[in-house]
Amino acid sequence: MPALNPDDAKRLAAATALDLVSSGMRLGLGTGSTAAHFVSLLGERVAAGLDVLCVPTSERTRIQAEELSIPLSTLDETPELDLTVDGADEFDANLRLIKGGGGALLREKIVATASRRMVVITDSSKFVETLGKFPLPVEVNLFGIEATRRMIARAAAGCGCSGEIRLRQGADAEPYLTDNGHYLFDCRFGSIIDPNGLALALRAVPGVVEHGLFIGIAAAVISAGPSGVDVFGRLD
Repeated sequence: MPALNPDDAKRLAAATALDLVSSGMRLGLGTGSTAAHFVSLLGERVAAGLDVLCVPTSERTRIQAEELSIPLSTLDETPELDLTVDGADEFDANLRLIKGGGGALLREKIVATASRRMVVITDSSKFVETLGKFPLPVEVNLFGIEATRRMIARAAAGCGCSGEIRLRQGADAEPYLTDNGHYLFDCRFGSIIDPNGLALALRAVPGVVEHGLFIGIAAAVISAGPSGVDVFGRLD
């Protein structure tokens, strides 16, 4: 069997997650390149008669789902979901994640925690022994961003983290705006030795809306790579 390239691995992970979906389910649809594969495959199943109702985690995902005629709702209309399937930028053996590379971490976290289960789909390159190789996104209010940046740095230092904290730029070289109208800092800490402590410290910073550490949220990670599919956690 030839080795899978990363995109094929993402699609294989998405196809594996699709086996968890049955008619009548209420689903959260994630954001990012791997989640887009899941939405695409789900669209094929919906066209064949699968009955689901879905809440997208971003405008990008909403547009893709609408193009595939996937029935959509909002979290206000459907506040309790059966399953959310989403990607991750990094994960460790304890199912702790870094998410937000696609800029949708706030909605992703709200949707995931409104779900009975969250299952993550990735290619195997996303597994790390220690979180932090991928810059940690932190979503912040527009007011007082320099003061907020400095408070983030102090909070991180108290948890043994340091590094550049950079305001994310959009394609137009202006500050990137999330779907909720906030800015994002990308924190290049390199190694996060205490993810749980850092998560608590960041939540205590005024001006921080949400951070990209997803801890105690994912029930399982489906990771596909050259050796096939590995499952971390439980799918049932």
